[in-house]
Amino acid sequence: MTLSRAIRTFLEHIELQRNLSEHTVMTYRRALGELYDFLKESLGELPPVEEIRTEDIRPFLGWLHDRGLAKKSLRVKLAAVKSLFAFMQKQEWILKNPTALIATPKAEKKLPSFLQQKEVEALLASFDITTPKGARNRALVELLYGAGLRISEALHITLGDISLKQKTVRVKGKGNKVRIAPFGQKAADALEHYLTLRSELCTPVSGTILFLNGHGEAMSSAVAYKIINKAMRYITESPQKSPHVLRHSFATHLLDNGADISAVSEMLGHSSLSATQVYTHVSVERLKQAYKQAHPRA
Repeated sequence: MTLSRAIRTFLEHIELQRNLSEHTVMTYRRALGELYDFLKESLGELPPVEEIRTEDIRPFLGWLHDRGLAKKSLRVKLAAVKSLFAFMQKQEWILKNPTALIATPKAEKKLPSFLQQKEVEALLASFDITTPKGARNRALVELLYGAGLRISEALHITLGDISLKQKTVRVKGKGNKVRIAPFGQKAADALEHYLTLRSELCTPVSGTILFLNGHGEAMSSAVAYKIINKAMRYITESPQKSPHVLRHSFATHLLDNGADISAVSEMLGHSSLSATQVYTHVSVERLKQAYKQAHPRA
């Protein structure tokens, strides 16, 4: 069995029998074409598929990397190659799969987007708090940033979950884990102001949900996203403009200002410190950037 014939048969199989999308088939076709070119370049005359060895394929990733491909692209290319050889083994064209021992590159960890402290101030100042909706939006953003909440947590808060006197909120996080999250005086002031206007949004179906939409119902995450995304467009160049950026900003600013990582982890409701450590990477990257810009021997 030749490699070119095996590739053609495999592509027909995923397109006609497995009914994969046109985009996926095209991605696999491109990746396997690159494998063919690489093996021909490195081996000269291509051997039958049963003679292709692991050491013949392993340098393929380095060859792709030298052409400027990111780890995400390498993972996709290797997935296509592994699928091809698994298919050939299933068809009994090869006895052993030479890609079985080739490790998939680890996915690159993207550092979370966050706002600068001045951008947070500008975002909060952008809401017209003389209107019920503006006061609500300001209170929501203050709470997301002030307590580091997920948007799903914030939108399930009831009036009884908030204590303005103690400046704490009871939230139900992932896995229905309940925690008490503290917030600051500015968030407390924004919430108190919103509560004086909340009745103007209320209807008979409102109940005790804290954040209401224009129909007096519980605000949805889609509406909250739209409100915050629109407000962020005018104040930040951050690639992400979503409610979750406020949670990232909360954690980053706390660690920047010397907060203990264990305390931050607890406030975020993380089950382990490893989930919180990504924010220490953000802080270190900011220090490196400041160093490069300011140090004469950087």
